[in-house]
Amino acid sequence: MRALVVYESMFGNTRAIAEAIADGLRAAGAVDLVEVGVAPSTIPPDVDLLVVGGPTHAHGMTKPESRADSARRAGDRLVSRGVGMREWIGLLSGGSSRVAAAAFDTRIKGPGLLWGSAAKPADRELRALGLRVVARPESFLVEGPTGPLFDRLVDGEVERARAWGRGLAGAVAGAAGRR
Repeated sequence: MRALVVYESMFGNTRAIAEAIADGLRAAGAVDLVEVGVAPSTIPPDVDLLVVGGPTHAHGMTKPESRADSARRAGDRLVSRGVGMREWIGLLSGGSSRVAAAAFDTRIKGPGLLWGSAAKPADRELRALGLRVVARPESFLVEGPTGPLFDRLVDGEVERARAWGRGLAGAVAGAAGRR
């Protein structure tokens, strides 16, 4: 199995989750971990699984305005400086049911109804591209929105992301065995 994990990250939390997911996937095969600004616009033909993730802003995927606000707050810590996940998925080609897919996000700890999800609209976009989604959209939590723990992953989330990656690998391997 070959996986491509593409992430957008402002403060580094989503990057840390993407790295853990990639670690979990590595037991099943090769993994390319790529920041969205340098991700390919076509799914490479040898990719069996595409995993995409980004931070939740204003109840969904980032927009240029929300990224600009985060860039001001992040300063030198800013990870993703260009295109966001929303725009990248909108330009993506090469999708088919041959490629498995999954979406994740990072969001503030608390009820999903209150904070929203970037993974849910990303999941819809992956399905619209014809990809075979193999897992429900997953959210990984950060502390916040204010106080000294703001912009810090909740304890245990990196380990949970690694386990989620292993689960994705198992889902893809299981689906391949049934074909």
